[in-house]
Amino acid sequence: MTMNAAMGKADVLIEAMKWIRQHRGKKTVIKIGGSLMEDETAMTHLLLDIVFMESVGMKPVLVHGGGAAISEAMTAAGIKPKFVQGRRYTDEPSLEIVKRVLGKEINRNLVERINNSGGQAKSLSFYLGTNVLFGEKLLLNDENNQTIDMGFVGKVTSVSVDMIEMMCNNCVIPVIPSIALMDDGTGQALNINADTAATAIANALHAEKLVYVSEVNGVRTDPNDPNSMIDSITAERAREMLASGCIVGGMIPKIQACLETLERGVNKIHIINGRLRHALLLEIFTSLGVGTEITS
Repeated sequence: MTMNAAMGKADVLIEAMKWIRQHRGKKTVIKIGGSLMEDETAMTHLLLDIVFMESVGMKPVLVHGGGAAISEAMTAAGIKPKFVQGRRYTDEPSLEIVKRVLGKEINRNLVERINNSGGQAKSLSFYLGTNVLFGEKLLLNDENNQTIDMGFVGKVTSVSVDMIEMMCNNCVIPVIPSIALMDDGTGQALNINADTAATAIANALHAEKLVYVSEVNGVRTDPNDPNSMIDSITAERAREMLASGCIVGGMIPKIQACLETLERGVNKIHIINGRLRHALLLEIFTSLGVGTEITS
């Protein structure tokens, strides 16, 4: 390495220092999901970013979905995936697949990869008796205001924050699958949209930031045009885009979750494309930013 290259690296660290000091000791909830999780290279860089965040004094909390892996497992089992208003319909056979893929396979893999990358992570999954999400069945209405049966799809009603905070305070990265147990004490599992699960956790922790990481580079004025991404958007404008139909598919529950989170006191929400190398660090530790920032 030449001296100029070494000094260039030092300059990068100095630039990041302002942001490190600003975010040190504060919780950031990071949600990952979508087809991004099938991209091994992107996931390697993303998990390294999370380890770096914890290493400089931040308190990252990782919440994950796994839609692509669930759909693949359902197809292998002869079950056709079905989505309603951006959420997966979940009958009993589908739920068993969701529980295995999310709560066991993906969750364990993420913990192992973080630990192998120099960090320290632990699972907060019902499979290990460390469930932190509780909920009730989600009721949706169709265009005629009729209730839609979503099966075992739920919404979060409460979060056990003590375990999460204990891990954060001991420099451990919590890894939480988007599955809740019914809050009636029956132990019935519910499939939770990962975006809304992350929202509930960010709200309960009074997190400084909530970051959605997927294969989408942010909020777009044209859903089919990646170049129409908006760098910054207010809650009011986001509501207008929802009402106009500009926001579609899986982005609907994501933006709905963002608006709810802003109303409950989380300062900023970021939507970034995890396929961009070190997108998480670029969004948090530089002035440039690489996704959409949503503010109240």
